[in-house]
Amino acid sequence: MSGSDRRKLRVLSGVQPSGSLHIGNYLGALVQWRDLQDTYENFFCVVDMHALTVPENVRAAGLREKTLEVAALYLASGIDPARSTVFVQSEVSAHAELAWVLTCVAPLGWLQRMTQFKTKSDAASTVGSGLLTYPALMAADILLYEADQVPVGADQKQHIELARDVAARFNDLFGPTFKLPNPMIPPTGARVMGLDDPAAKMSKSTGEKAPGHAIGLLDPPNVVKKAIMRAVTDTGSELNWAEASPGVKNLVTIFAAITAETPDAVAARYEGRGYGYLKKDLVDVVEAALTPLRARYTELRADPTYLHGVLDAGAERARAVADPVLARAKVAAGLGRAR
Repeated sequence: MSGSDRRKLRVLSGVQPSGSLHIGNYLGALVQWRDLQDTYENFFCVVDMHALTVPENVRAAGLREKTLEVAALYLASGIDPARSTVFVQSEVSAHAELAWVLTCVAPLGWLQRMTQFKTKSDAASTVGSGLLTYPALMAADILLYEADQVPVGADQKQHIELARDVAARFNDLFGPTFKLPNPMIPPTGARVMGLDDPAAKMSKSTGEKAPGHAIGLLDPPNVVKKAIMRAVTDTGSELNWAEASPGVKNLVTIFAAITAETPDAVAARYEGRGYGYLKKDLVDVVEAALTPLRARYTELRADPTYLHGVLDAGAERARAVADPVLARAKVAAGLGRAR
């Protein structure tokens, strides 16, 4: 096979339209996706079906609005629909169909061991079955596109491992059907912590309840500045990188991820200086990244015909890839009639 005939490796990833996307989502996902576009064949979906795992937090109109918001932020972050397939998960019915098949294949113990299920179920007053089985839906998301790589943060690696295990179990039960995917974990920016609590990962849901926890991608400049200047550091007054606290490391990590420097290089520039210098410059760095993003987002939302056109075309391309894989899996599992 010649180099020109060799298929690019395929990438699949997505973000839930729950809460407001923040700088952690931008650095840990959107920027990584943007930079993959010329190297891989990319499928990026807005995973709205996953948002239903906690139905008490969902309002139909709000979910639809957030779905469009996330899709527009994909494009505003540099995802090019001419080079990447951008679509809404629920508009490709193969996701739901394959998810049921994989739910039947996945042993209960595998699902109960998932860290996010244990964490979220402990904090919830009511636990729906979707919270338990959504890793099977995530596996369907991945396997339908025969993804070679799945860009995720380190905390999501367990889900990719489960997708591999479920795919391997299906293959053992019904014959070779699915390609086993691999996680793609970026070296920097993959795990941004809360500005108010650097022991906890920056969260969309927490950010909406606790001002100062996150830097929202659509936050106005004054809100961004306030959040950064109030970010937790430590009891000292000057940066000592060798003994830096988690809060200081988090600010340096954000700075380095945006400027494409190493954390050590950023820290060296502020070594022995007050935290105010680091924070002030970080405000400027963040605003340099978010100002054009917000402007492009505003343009996209002002032209709903274009945005809907991108999503319509993306769903059509996604179905063309996903539907044959689903059909193959259904035949292997014995579903439907013999002809």
